[in-house]
Order: sequence, then C-alpha cells, then structure tokens
Amino acid sequence: MLKLTAVGCMLLAGAPPLSAAEKPADFDAAAAQRFADLALTCVHRHYPNKVAHVLASDADVKPPRELTPAFCGCFDWHSAVHAHWLLVRLVRTFPDAPFVPAARVALAESLTPEHITGEVRYLEGPGRSDFERPYGFAWLLQLAAELHEWNDPQAREWARTLEPLARAAAARLGTWLPKLSYPIRIGEHSQTAFAFALVLDWARATGNAEMAALLEERTRHYYLADRDCPMAYEPSGQDFLSPCLAEADLVRRVLPPPAFAAWLGAFLPRLPLDGSSAWLQPAVVTDPADGKLAHLDGLNLSRAWMLEGIAAGLPNDDPRIPSLRATAAAHRSSGVRAVTGEHYEGGHWLGSFAIYLVTGRGLPARPEAGKR
Repeated sequence: MLKLTAVGCMLLAGAPPLSAAEKPADFDAAAAQRFADLALTCVHRHYPNKVAHVLASDADVKPPRELTPAFCGCFDWHSAVHAHWLLVRLVRTFPDAPFVPAARVALAESLTPEHITGEVRYLEGPGRSDFERPYGFAWLLQLAAELHEWNDPQAREWARTLEPLARAAAARLGTWLPKLSYPIRIGEHSQTAFAFALVLDWARATGNAEMAALLEERTRHYYLADRDCPMAYEPSGQDFLSPCLAEADLVRRVLPPPAFAAWLGAFLPRLPLDGSSAWLQPAVVTDPADGKLAHLDGLNLSRAWMLEGIAAGLPNDDPRIPSLRATAAAHRSSGVRAVTGEHYEGGHWLGSFAIYLVTGRGLPARPEAGKR
C-alpha cells in the first residue's frame, strides 16, 4: 500500500540516476509495480483509440498503429508518450524491480528507428502543424530528457533513436511560440504554462540554450505582469491542470526565490500564512468511468506537484510554505488513491501523473538552510 505522507524526492531536471538517499522513503519498488502495470497494460493496446487525425485523402484512413507506430496505444498519442516516460522513469528509479525486464522489452518494441521514422513522417504530413501542440510535445520532450539523463547503454540507444522526433517537435514549438500572441490559460491540453515547464526542463537538461532562452522570454512576456489569479474560479468541470498553479509553477523556474516570492504575493495574494489547507480542497470525481469527469483526479495529482514546486521555489523561511505543503499533501492523498486502473478512462494516463508527483520530477534540489 502506497503511503502518502512525505513530500518526495526533489530533483533537478538534469539530475543523474536516483540514489537510494534521493528516492522517496514511502515509495518503493512494490508500490511502483502497480503503476508500471498500468503502463505495460496500455502501451501496446491499440483499442479503444481516440485519433486526432487530419485526413488529406482516402489514403490517410489507416489504423493508429500505421499512422503513429511508436505511440499508438493507451487510447491517444500523448497518453502513449507519457506511458513510455513512466516506464523509463520507474526503471531508472528502481533498476532491480521485478517489472524492469518487461518494461525494457516494451520500450524496445516501441522505440525502433523504423517506428520513429514513421512518427516523423506522420508529423510532417499536410494539415498537421498543430498536432499534439503543446501538450503531447511537452511529454515527448520529457521522455527525451529522461532518456538523455539515464546513464544506461540501452537508454542511450533509445535516446539516439528518439532524437529525430524530439528535434522535430522542438522545431515545431520554436516556430509557433514567437507567433503566439497570448498564453493559453485553460485547464486541459492546450494550456501553455504546463507545457512550458516540461519543455523548459528538457531544454536545460539537454543543453538546448536556444529553446531555454525562448521559453524564458515567453514566460516573462506572458506571465510576469499577471496579478490576483482567480483561484475561486477553479476548477472547471473537466480540468486536469490548474491554470493559476501551473503558471506559478512555471514562473518559479524562471525567477530567483526572492523575486518569485514577491511575484507570488501579487499573483496569489490570499495564500494563507497559518499552515491551513482549507483554502483549496481536492476536487471530487463523481463518475470515474467518464473520461472527461475523471480529469479531476489528474487535477488533484498535478495540483499536488505544482504546490510542491511553488513551495520549493520560495526562500526557505517564507511563511506560505506550510500551507502550500499541507495543501499539496491533501491533494496527493486524494489523487494517488484514485489511480486504481479499474476504469481504462483514467487508468491509461493517471499513472503517469502519479509517478511525476511521487518521484518529484521537475522539483529543484533544495539547498541547505541559510544557503538561499
């Protein structure tokens, strides 16, 4: 049974493989098994499948495994991508776990040169300029970052194999961002703040200074003048991302702690100073078999990691940290408890959100007290 009391390990996006001391004390290989099983069940499960597919002619009427041969399972393309990320993340974290051989076989089956060539060919087809932009691309680049960081011979081979697709996705984003006049603030796939955070972590991990600089500039342009984000309007009924918290979790990646603390005071001026979590309650899913309503389970998970990220971006003595962490813990408990796999509507993707949370992906290493 997975316990949910610890904050979890805090890692730089470019960190080496996890040491025993860095792994969450309450999350072991046995707890990880059920999340690995969710991904292994879906990465090569072709149906049901939801295809966001532009047809240029009758010749484009093909099954998903022929359109996007590497990422054709898990109901949709982006879920397939982050299910592969989940497997890589867990194998890196628990290299001797029982699920590791099956995970390596599944990854090797998907990440072949032939399959990635097919993915690039699909991406470059007519009418697909906005395919999976930005959410799917953000997860693809997270997968590329995870492979890049992993000092493992097979992972290095997979990283080289994936590189043409990662390069194509980054190029698409690099072309799009200068033309995007306004940020996208919704709580679903198109949101820019969430995607920027994942892509910025990839750019820094892989040394892509050009993309990092572009994202930092766009973040400052879109978000630094924002004030008094309307948390009272959240969530919308199908959100799996918080517009306000995702923005703050992005901005803490760009500003140093004192500047971030000042910005956050204007952006979320009503954050409590008494350690309370009552200001933001976990969302309630009324029907986990409804794919859209089940988004709210993902919202609880993403809120938890965003709240932890916001706390980690503040100076050590900031009085808002206890409330941020207490609220993160409440959302963590609710969110992870909902990842059962009982309903494929949530089971095909919620495990990735849970693993991003419990392994502390995207969190900065916390310096010792007094060194900020």
